[in-house]
Amino acid sequence: MSFATLEQECHHSRVSDKQAIADAFSKAARTYDQHAAFQREVGQRLMDKLPNDLSGLSVLDLGCGTGYFTEQLLKRGADVTAFDLSYSMLEQCQQRCDGVMAQSDNVSRVSYQQGDAEDPPFSAASFDIIFSSLAIQWCHDLSHLFQMLSRMLKKEGQCYFSTLLEGSLIELKRSWSQIDKYQHVNQFHQWDQLNFALAQTSAQRYHVDSTEIQVWYDSAFELMKDLKGIGATHVDGRSAGLTKRRSLLDVEKAYQQFRNPLGQLPATYHVCLGLILK
Repeated sequence: MSFATLEQECHHSRVSDKQAIADAFSKAARTYDQHAAFQREVGQRLMDKLPNDLSGLSVLDLGCGTGYFTEQLLKRGADVTAFDLSYSMLEQCQQRCDGVMAQSDNVSRVSYQQGDAEDPPFSAASFDIIFSSLAIQWCHDLSHLFQMLSRMLKKEGQCYFSTLLEGSLIELKRSWSQIDKYQHVNQFHQWDQLNFALAQTSAQRYHVDSTEIQVWYDSAFELMKDLKGIGATHVDGRSAGLTKRRSLLDVEKAYQQFRNPLGQLPATYHVCLGLILK
């Protein structure tokens, strides 16, 4: 097999993978908000790092989902471009934001754009701020991604991002490993991998912090229901396979090893909060 043929096959595989991710999130667009408490907590931590007044600034909400934070950006006065891999997510975002705009007297504007963060349709120096919460873990090439984000920033622009790191959902991963040999939980980016990618950007400087967040459940079923409800069911090119009743019962049993004295089951997330300065 030639190098050109191998490169074409890798490209086709990644395109197919992104389409599968988009399809999974599209199916969950109407249920997402009911199951996204953790996502809102992380996004709010990131939002708290932004200026309160964004009047006159152009902001890209990269991986906007149903627009929970797009709405907040608008209320702070920003002109927002809502960008997502899923058309259905963008539809939910528009429904939310149209209601806000209709009741608002500010002059903020919002536009909607579907696309892949690793192949963005935006020209250089398009945005004052890029906001992206829990989206880039679905990207393959972090070095390329961060170069694109830096390129899209205006001079002295800022990119605020959050992403999941390896070790996230470790309890679910270990529980599934006792049931079968298949991969049911995504492999997230490593801390060193993320820092290496950032060091390769053209940005003047960057800063990253990592934190551990635990979400508590009464059962493993509830955790898996949340993951399905937000559309996080695509695992590295194959279905996460959470629908077989026997397997689910076995996972529930295996998960009990993590139960705390209060009878709660943890879902541990390792979260990176980052800032890129142009």
